[in-house]
Amino acid sequence: MTNPLLDFTDLPRFDQIRPEHVAPAVDELLQQAEAALERVVQPDQPPEWRALSRTLDVATERLGRAWGAVSHLKAVMDAPELRAAYNAALPRVTEFFTRLGSDERLYAKYKAIDPAALDAEQQQALKNSLRDFTLGGAELTGEPKARYAQIQERLADLTQKFSENALDATDRFAYFASEDELAGVPADVKAAARAAAQAEGKEGFKLTLQIPCYLPVMQFADHAALRQRLYRAYVTRASDRAEGEATRFDNSAIMREILALRREEAQLLGYASYGDVSLVPKMADSPAQVLEFLRTLATKARPYAERDLADLRAFAARKLSLPDPQAWDWPYIGEKLKEARYAFSEQEVKNYFPLPKVLGGLFKIVETLFEVQIRRDSAPVWHPSVEFFRIERGGQLLGQFYLDPLARTGKRGGAWMDDARARWLRPDTDVLQTPVAYLVCNFATGVDGQPPLLTHDDATTLFHEFGHGLQHLLTQVGEHDVSGISGVEWDAVELPSQFMENFCWEWDVLRHMTAHVQTGEALPRALFDKMLAARNYQAGLQTLRQVEFSLFDMLLHTTHDPAQDPQALLQTVRDEVAVLQPPAFNRMANTFSHIFAGGYAAGYYSYKWAEVLSADAYAAFEEAAGVHGVPSVDTGRRYRRAILETGGSRPAMESFKAFRGREPSIDALLRHQGMA
Repeated sequence: MTNPLLDFTDLPRFDQIRPEHVAPAVDELLQQAEAALERVVQPDQPPEWRALSRTLDVATERLGRAWGAVSHLKAVMDAPELRAAYNAALPRVTEFFTRLGSDERLYAKYKAIDPAALDAEQQQALKNSLRDFTLGGAELTGEPKARYAQIQERLADLTQKFSENALDATDRFAYFASEDELAGVPADVKAAARAAAQAEGKEGFKLTLQIPCYLPVMQFADHAALRQRLYRAYVTRASDRAEGEATRFDNSAIMREILALRREEAQLLGYASYGDVSLVPKMADSPAQVLEFLRTLATKARPYAERDLADLRAFAARKLSLPDPQAWDWPYIGEKLKEARYAFSEQEVKNYFPLPKVLGGLFKIVETLFEVQIRRDSAPVWHPSVEFFRIERGGQLLGQFYLDPLARTGKRGGAWMDDARARWLRPDTDVLQTPVAYLVCNFATGVDGQPPLLTHDDATTLFHEFGHGLQHLLTQVGEHDVSGISGVEWDAVELPSQFMENFCWEWDVLRHMTAHVQTGEALPRALFDKMLAARNYQAGLQTLRQVEFSLFDMLLHTTHDPAQDPQALLQTVRDEVAVLQPPAFNRMANTFSHIFAGGYAAGYYSYKWAEVLSADAYAAFEEAAGVHGVPSVDTGRRYRRAILETGGSRPAMESFKAFRGREPSIDALLRHQGMA
């Protein structure tokens, strides 16, 4: 067993996986999966769920796990050799899974399975499989079927290239600023920038477009020309408007081809648009319903957004001598107004949120509400800053997770949770396989021997991703296609993550996860009250921004002509809903990885859709807590059993109604955001 990618005895051997292992492992696992497929489609193979799973699912799950480990490394430790190995194997893996999902012989076997012989989990998995066969082209024949396969392979290449361009365009930018230019910038950000410059043997302070550097410069730097420089570089990444040779990362043509191929795929499958295809496995019924939902939300948010903007303009003119603010001024104005109105700054708050203390507070609320224990564990990791943990209940292992919290070059931006392994009562061994998750963030590294310090937003992001992790790790479902996050409708998958964010606003939770980096004191109640007063600061503007992205995404995948420039559509959407117009050179779409390289194509609305569910679910805790403000363990148990433990084994609406006793209402969301 010299190839670590072929070792499935336990956790991935991340400390041993090398680019040269990828091709031979993929060769071996594809061969095994091909052989398994051919075995189960033979006439003498009975159409029996467990028997099919014992042969086919075991082989494809191994392929999926090994490829998942490679894909994960590509996202968190990108390097030229790994990228080359990944890109060489990607078309073959894509081709196999496309062919598997459209194999009419296999489809016939699944159609012949008697649902009455299955338990509820298996019935849901079978229902999903039959749907996915249809969406995977299993009912196509001849030239359309061949074309469908070509489209999938080409889309895999294009989305990967989009992601690489966005990463490379971000990583290549550096500006070495002087001390004077950094007036107003927080000390820890300056210290990190100086250390980065010194590491390269350069003078001054190295500024990058990584969020832990970019965002505080935009919020705090008094030097407008510096903000302008970074803003322009950030919003023109991977576009034709980038400076100099950076235009080689331009994603414009890739975006147009992706949209054209998605439309062609939809037409091959008999749908009017890719938006219609995307919604088949989701809660929402139609693009029209989604558009109506978004426009209703925009109408409710607009008066609040207009008030937010008027406040910012008045403050900028009166206090900052900025009578005509530009795009790069708004984050700075917003931070200054927040400090003036609520008498605190994000920087002041940040000193109370060292990463180890925040993690401890997160674990405490999870252990209390969901009756589990979280312990440090050991496993091979890909970087020294990665930690590994286990979750138990009553001494029994429920699941394990990796935490990779810090930003670095070669790591994809943003934050995400992914599954390394699903919970599964394995049909080949009858042994229960426990789930394993990846939790990935991009926080600033600690400086001068201090632990990493998080903003309150960072802490909220950590809780968000952990919410996804909980749905994957606490599941009690034994059928891997519907356990954990698998099989959950995409527009409901954000429910557990957005639900967890609410605890970052509960005093009884927050006081246990804060300790001043120098004094060790907990967050003062007076400072928390100021944060709470500022909770819905600019909620109107932020809601309209999310609606803008969501409308753009859905229209892009329904009525938009792929031959046309997406920028024109984005402008049309902004004309409809935005109260603040960015400059003409802004090319946000060119790094909109959620929809061009993630799973959110015609699905970005899911964030707002699921926020209705999560706010209403959290309202049950507010009702149970009453005047005491202490989260109810009984409500936590009901939530865990109704939503987290059931995973995708039943429709999300059924799970929600099992918890709340009714369908969701938008009222809690509007109340939480101060727009009731």
